[in-house]
Amino acid sequence: MSEAILGISAYYHDSAACLMVDGQIIAAAHEERFSRKKHDSSFPINAARYVLHEGGLELGDLTVVSFYDKPYLKFERLLETYHAFSPKGLKSFLSAIPVWIKEKLFLKKMLKEQLAELGQGKVPLLFPEHHLSHAASAFYPSPFKEAAVLTVDGVGEWATTTIGYGQNTELQIFEELHFPHSIGLLYSAFTYYTGFRVNSGEYKLMGLAPYGNRHSQQTKLFTEKILSELVDIREDGSLLLNMAYFNFATGLRMTDDKKWLALFGIPPRKPESSITQDYMNMALAIQQVTEDIVLKLAHTAKELTKSDYLVMAGGVALNSVANGKLLKEKIFQDIWVQPAAGDAGGALGAAYAAWYLWKDNERVINSDPDSMQGAYLGPEYDAKDILKVAQKFKAKYKHYDNFDLLAQDVARLIADGNVIGWFQGRMEYGPRALGNRSILGDARNPEMQKKMNLKIKYREGFRPFAPTVLEEDIQEFFDLDRPSPYMLLVIPVLETRRNALPDNYENFSLYDRLYHLRSDVPAITHVDYSARIQSVRQKTNPRYWQLIHEFKKLTGYGVIVNTSFNVRGEPIVCTPMDAYKCFMRTEMDYLVLGDFLFDKRDQKKLDDDINWREEFKLD
Repeated sequence: MSEAILGISAYYHDSAACLMVDGQIIAAAHEERFSRKKHDSSFPINAARYVLHEGGLELGDLTVVSFYDKPYLKFERLLETYHAFSPKGLKSFLSAIPVWIKEKLFLKKMLKEQLAELGQGKVPLLFPEHHLSHAASAFYPSPFKEAAVLTVDGVGEWATTTIGYGQNTELQIFEELHFPHSIGLLYSAFTYYTGFRVNSGEYKLMGLAPYGNRHSQQTKLFTEKILSELVDIREDGSLLLNMAYFNFATGLRMTDDKKWLALFGIPPRKPESSITQDYMNMALAIQQVTEDIVLKLAHTAKELTKSDYLVMAGGVALNSVANGKLLKEKIFQDIWVQPAAGDAGGALGAAYAAWYLWKDNERVINSDPDSMQGAYLGPEYDAKDILKVAQKFKAKYKHYDNFDLLAQDVARLIADGNVIGWFQGRMEYGPRALGNRSILGDARNPEMQKKMNLKIKYREGFRPFAPTVLEEDIQEFFDLDRPSPYMLLVIPVLETRRNALPDNYENFSLYDRLYHLRSDVPAITHVDYSARIQSVRQKTNPRYWQLIHEFKKLTGYGVIVNTSFNVRGEPIVCTPMDAYKCFMRTEMDYLVLGDFLFDKRDQKKLDDDINWREEFKLD
């Protein structure tokens, strides 16, 4: 008889659900994709309904429900922290404790009540620790029989960083770093101070860092002050934060703004204000410090485990720049990062922990080692669903009986400078669109980066875009000798494809640097000649691969721009309805839903259209 496990992450940010049957992932999805609430933290009722439906199961069919952390340990940490820092933090204490007493202390009861909305049946509940869930999500679906395991995030219950080892079925945690000393919270403090939102803007800080001047005295001074005043970093990668400068333990802000102003000489940047060189240099300084910590932790993991392989999870594992540096250092023969490395991936890890550690099942690595199935684990929609949307909006479309012809036509449209909404197959699990819920453009087009940021995504113009490259063509464009299927490695563009920079390039304004023609694929070449690579192979995503292959036949380039199918502030689209509305409210030129092609020029304006430029205060 089959054994089914429902993994759940919820109540902090990025809630998600995952269904596993006999050790195989059946489905996984973020709640935000259904609720349309970015970083939704509520119980993932819609995601749970979906994954159960995908598996053809009801609640009573489940062997166990596994929740991604231990709430009582988290409450213990909260109480001990407030006690340690008292009388500071009274306002925060009075805000947080009633919620815990009313709801989170009775989480088991609350979970049972919310699970009852899925149907009838009593199912046992498991509560693996937060970082154990991260570690399980990193090791068990990896292609390695044994590996060092590194998990790094803001905080779970007490742990903020762990180093462990996985071998076959076993998973051990060797070392832990405890709250409040946290790499993730240090990085988030700078995210806040440079004017971005904590728990969602960290990747913006990472994207801003390359605009910093590496040779500037200010950058060097910022780095020195971080290392001398804010954090004491040990050779093993462990660290101590100087909590006199931070308010996150007991306050309602990340930093003591007055002390940071005195230390760095610049105030916290107001969100949406212009970005000066000061904040670019600050972003570079903390990015370099973070990379150094990650490398030190990796060396320690190597020493403790003697493994040739490393797997990673936790929010900091989404720092693809640090991952690229780690790969280049060759501390390990290979690394593998969980594509849903953040809290959403905790649902997957909780399910894996139940299957291997609670049930003690044997681990089998398939001949095709990608147990994540390309991360295409979400819902899929058919022609009937697409036609319902077309009928609702009286939309004109062209239907293709032959996908080869559709791929050829869309490749030609991309080569002609058009921006395409591309909606195919199962939705991705994790924060990256990997070719099924994507917006696509021509990487060779020097105007594409600007167009996609300002007219399609309605987001900050400095943000870089990622390439999708045919797996067999990686080394034609990038300094990388292996696949990168999950967009989790930032790697240099080959020198042979670069254009020389003027001597005074560092003195250019942000946008003068951004729009300087740096390579023959300028739309995906960041200001430091780097790119966050997604490689695609024919077996994993045949439709997406074929589209890029057709583009290569036309242009000679097996690489295109790929960004997530959403606008700033909204989750990635889930349904054909979401996709059509997003298409109509932006300046995308064409939309592909399955085998249907929609031309913007043929569509009627939506009745409930939104002025996105006004909404997001864009020039």
